[in-house]
This record gives sequence, structure tokens and C-alpha cells, in this order.
Amino acid sequence: MRCSPCSIASTLRRWCLKLSRAEGGDGNNGSNRRISSVWGAAGGIGRAVVERLLADGWTVAPSGATLNALLRSAALLRGDLSDAFSVQQAVMAMGQELGEIALFVYVAGDITSEPLAQMKPATWQRIMDANLTGAYLATHYSLPLLAEDAALVFVGAISERLRLPGLTAYVAAKAGLEAMIEALRKEERHRRIILVRPAAVNTDFWQKVPFRMPANALSPQAVAEKIVEAGRDASSSVIDV
Repeated sequence: MRCSPCSIASTLRRWCLKLSRAEGGDGNNGSNRRISSVWGAAGGIGRAVVERLLADGWTVAPSGATLNALLRSAALLRGDLSDAFSVQQAVMAMGQELGEIALFVYVAGDITSEPLAQMKPATWQRIMDANLTGAYLATHYSLPLLAEDAALVFVGAISERLRLPGLTAYVAAKAGLEAMIEALRKEERHRRIILVRPAAVNTDFWQKVPFRMPANALSPQAVAEKIVEAGRDASSSVIDV
């Protein structure tokens, strides 16, 4: 069932306000808080990123006072990344309740394994929305909310290794994401914009493709550590993990 933009915004406001009160605040912006937005926080890597940030003392949006609350909130947001109005409302809610974002993380994504000749347009669009269009929308609406020295970290893929039968939509979306980020760096030269490209990761993505997960697949926690490190002090614009 599709959730309305208003329900997403109200969910974000409710959980962000609860988190602020749990920290002893009054719902207003706190100058001593480091705030991060994590898009796709309900996924395997996204959840690990949120856990790492919370452990380091960050305030994470969308989030609540507990990780279970986070997942309920983030699942709504992740499900509407294709809708411009929903993303805009979510960003507005973050700004109203939390203030400037110091770290923007886009880890949302989806995959399918289906030959192009058999793939329905709706399936192609779903993969594009999760991996590319959603990244554009989240970035577009978040830029005015980012602190002057904020970092943007996007999770991509080593797409040149994934040009395999059935992965047409996925590799096209990830290659497009990488090209978008390269051009964005030239538009936003004063910002640190980082692309993290993990190899195989032990997540539920492997349940959607007919390939065996490599024995040396990375844990979501290992990738999350690299993402948080990149947002903190990376000097490189592309990090292969």
C-alpha cells in the first residue's frame, strides 16, 4: 500500500521530536548535535550505517529513539523515493525538527535479475527509481538543508564487474549514479561528495538474483564503517571497498 506524503512527513516529525525529547531537548535545533540523514536506512547496509552513527553520537534522520522505530519510519521513506513531493516533504520535516544536515548518506537501492527482452517497463522504472532517480530527488531537495561543510556519501557498485545477463537495469542505474555524482562534484566544488563502491555484501539482495553469494562477502557493518569514515574525513572521491 502506498503511503501518502503527509503520512511520511508526520511520521518523521513524530519520531524526530521523540528523539529530541529523549536527548533532553525541546524539539528545537541543538547547536551541539551532529545530524545525519540516511536514505534507505531500512536496508541491510542502511541499518548498519545508522547503528554506527548512533553509536558515534550522531542524531540520525529519519530515526526514532529506538532502532525498531527507525525501521518503521525509514521503510516509509524508502518506499516513496520515486515521488518528488514525498521526498520534498520528508526533507522539510527534517529541517523543521532537526536543522542543518552535516552528513548526507544515500544507500537506498534495489535489484532484479531479468533479461531486458522480458522486463516490464514498471520493473525497469522501479530499479531506476531506487538507485538513480531517488538519489537525484533526495540530493536535489536536501542541498539547501546541508551545512556548508557537509559531506555527501552515495553507495554505488563496481558496475563494470556486474555487466551480467539479467542485471541490465541495475548496472545501468548504478553507472548513471556514478556519472551523476561526477558531474555533481563539478557543480558543488566546495563540498565533499564521495562515492563508496562496495564489492559483494551479505544482504538480502542475494535473494533477488540467481547468483551465489561469495564466501568472502563483506558484512553490512564493514561497509557502514567505510561509509562513516568517508563522511568524516575521506580525501578520495571514489572509495572501492
